[in-house]
Formats: sequence, C-alpha cells, structure tokens
Amino acid sequence: MPSGLPGIGLPSGVSWHDATLLLPAAVSMFLVILAQSAATSRAYAVRYNERFDENTDLVGLGLANITAGLSGTFVVNGSPTKTEMVDEAHSHTQVAQLTTAVVVALVLLFLTKPLQYLPNAVLSSVVFLIGVKLIAVKGMRAIYDLRRDEFWVALLTAATVIVFGVEQGIILAIVLSLIVHVKRHFTPHDTVVRFDEQGHLRLVAPAPGTVTEPGLVIYRFPVGIFYANAVRLSEDAMRLVNVPDPPRWFVLFAEAIDDIDYTGAQTLLELAGELRQRGIVFAVAEADDDVRRELDRFGLTDKIGPDRYLESLQAARDAFHNA
Repeated sequence: MPSGLPGIGLPSGVSWHDATLLLPAAVSMFLVILAQSAATSRAYAVRYNERFDENTDLVGLGLANITAGLSGTFVVNGSPTKTEMVDEAHSHTQVAQLTTAVVVALVLLFLTKPLQYLPNAVLSSVVFLIGVKLIAVKGMRAIYDLRRDEFWVALLTAATVIVFGVEQGIILAIVLSLIVHVKRHFTPHDTVVRFDEQGHLRLVAPAPGTVTEPGLVIYRFPVGIFYANAVRLSEDAMRLVNVPDPPRWFVLFAEAIDDIDYTGAQTLLELAGELRQRGIVFAVAEADDDVRRELDRFGLTDKIGPDRYLESLQAARDAFHNA
C-alpha cells in the first residue's frame, strides 16, 4: 500500500471512451449509495429518536465523492457496518469522523508498511461480526406481527443481498415494494360511512343494502382512483344501489382520494350517468382542491353540477335532508 497523502487534481489520461465504460459501474454505485446511506441514516435516527434530513446527507455524500474523485481515493458511502462500529464506540457527534480522518492520515504517512501484515481474515471477521449485529431480529419480528407482506419483502431482500449482492438486493426491494404498493391500491378497503347515536363516524363494509341512513349512501374510497382499482369502485357502488329499495343520494366521500387518472375519471363519469338514469343523485364530499380541479377538467362537474360538491359529511347530510 503506497504511503503519503493523496494528490489533488483531475485524473490524467482518461478519455470519453473510458468514461462510457465506467458509466454502468457509476450508476450502480449511485443506486447503492442512495439507498444504503438513506436506510442507514433513517435506522439510526429512529433508534435515537432523532430527525434527519435525507437531502443534507446526499449533499454531504456528493461533496465527499467529488473530493474522492479529485484525490483518486475510494468512493464514499454511508456504510452501515462502519456506522455500527462508531455507534458501538458510543460516539454520536462529528468528533468520531474527525478522529477517523486523523487516524487515517497517520496510517497513510507512517504505518502503511506494517499494515501489509494484517491478515485479510482479521478484516473480514471484524466486518462479519459487525454485520451480524446489524440483523434486527426484534424489528423483523415486529414487522412479521404487523405487516406480513413487508416482512417477506425485507426477508427476500436480505437473502438477496447475502447471496448475490447489495445492488441486486436494492433492485429487488424496489420492485417488490412497488408490487406491494400497487396491490394495496388495487384492493382498497372501501367502506360505507355510518353515524352512531352520539354522532360518531363508523365505517362498515359496502355490502348490498348498506346505507348511511335511509335513502342516503356515503361511500368512502380510501386511495387514489386509477385504472387498476376503478372497476372495484364502480362494482361496489353499483352493488350498493342495486337493491329493492335503492338510495336517493349517493355521496362519494373523497377525503382520502389524492389523485384520479384518466380511467378513474371516466369510471366516475359512467357511474354518475348510470346513477342519474336510476334517479339517484351523485355528489362528492370533502374533495381537496387538486382533486376538484381534476374532476372539473375531466367533465364530472359539468355532469353533476358544482352544487354537488360538498365541504363536509355534515353538509352532505344537510343537503340530502333539504332535498
């Protein structure tokens, strides 16, 4: 290992062809640094009930890697194993990093020759033991008890990292997380709103014949409406009105709807038209400004009228009673 401090400057003898060949490796390192550093910061912030700014971390890592590139040194990452080493030494300030920098400088200046006699097995065992401590068995048990789907994502990701590598594990985690996210939105827990004798809100399953009160159905859809779940909304809504004594008003409780795509909007237009043919008033309650603008643009407002947008559930009940 060469001794002395690294020189500062742009690398010489590097062509655009070399940069092109390095691009896939650079992208891979970018993904690993982005995911691994953020996960490490978040995990230790949760452990000590501290807040952290991911953007600040990324800016620091970016500046560190620019410096590494200009000095020809190793790529910089928010390493979970090294973070655990520092945490195990009970250090929680930047003094640990400054101390590490001083020690590294001393090693580079005076101790590179003795360093060659340090067996690789020693370094491996240190990293291995620290890695074992990073396995949060208690946390995995908590995830298993609370969210089985997230537990399997975490377990498969960990196994992939061990068998294949960090990059493959991160890609798998992203893909599996997206699948779980889409699944939750594909099969949302939609409900019908009811009120007890004290006026408290109650949510019940949208079984045929379920009403908020005689003649009124307030139907809550808990996620954004898009192509994958729009049919679910339409089918559940029609089951609620396809009964011997159909409701006179059908109110879409939209407080949890954050977005509506083209297919979702067309489904709402078709639903509003079908309800109108049956003599049922279609209204929307508690839609936020962004969703309201989307519905205006898609043409639902022209179809049901601006007076069918209601500010609250109580306003929806009052409008129904007044009608």
